[in-house]
Amino acid sequence: MSTLAQPSLARSSHIDASNRGLSATGILRSEWIKLRSLRSTWWSFGIILAIQVGMAVLFALTADGRFGQVSGEAATDAAVTVSTVGLVFGQLVIAVLGVLVISGEYATGQIRSSFMAVPSRLPVLAAKAIVFSIATFMVTLVGIVASYLVTIPILGGVGVQADPFDGALWLHFVGAAGFLVLIGLISLGIGATLRSTPGGIAASLGLLLVAPTILSVIPAPWANSMAEWTPSSAGQGLYYWGGIFEPWQALLVMLGWVAVLLTAAAVLMKRRDA
Repeated sequence: MSTLAQPSLARSSHIDASNRGLSATGILRSEWIKLRSLRSTWWSFGIILAIQVGMAVLFALTADGRFGQVSGEAATDAAVTVSTVGLVFGQLVIAVLGVLVISGEYATGQIRSSFMAVPSRLPVLAAKAIVFSIATFMVTLVGIVASYLVTIPILGGVGVQADPFDGALWLHFVGAAGFLVLIGLISLGIGATLRSTPGGIAASLGLLLVAPTILSVIPAPWANSMAEWTPSSAGQGLYYWGGIFEPWQALLVMLGWVAVLLTAAAVLMKRRDA
């Protein structure tokens, strides 16, 4: 009797443990370990920092006569333009990393282990999004601030007197870092939906780079309007103020893209086999 009961109890405790899964803190810690252990993470963030600072310095060195003797709001706009010019290329890098964060696990089969530890699955996607967002925001903000600090004396030499204590300046910088975070989340949603690294990267870059280009060359008002709603165009309203979208409108458009793609990824993640 006791001999039969012991395996039954062991089996029951194993089932209970697997149903409980990891705690929220444990899932976040696990995803952080995964993110920092990927070589692609370090390469991507390193490239973003290099592009940010390098492009800013290059742009500042060639800015003689472009801005003129300016101060106040005009100087702030000039400093933002110089400090964030690298985002044009940085968004492509973060898009690739956003796909790799999830598609790499499907390619190696590691996603099965993650789902065994977290049977409900969706906390895995949420934890990936949270960890990836925080890391991307911090790295991007550091790169933008470093670009600004490096280019301050260069811009001062051509008459651009930007006030480093201007609150609007830092709102621009936070918006720019948020832009790259949202681009990364859009790509994460695409990668989780397609579960393919080549397909996810192609779809992400197509959405960010190809779609706006094609729409902008079509000689029709509807095409130009649609081009403004693509992530790479609408998202610039978060740090380049005065465009077609107000900052809050640009944020809503970007959050709409993120919500649609991550919702699709969540639904498919629950329905499909790993």
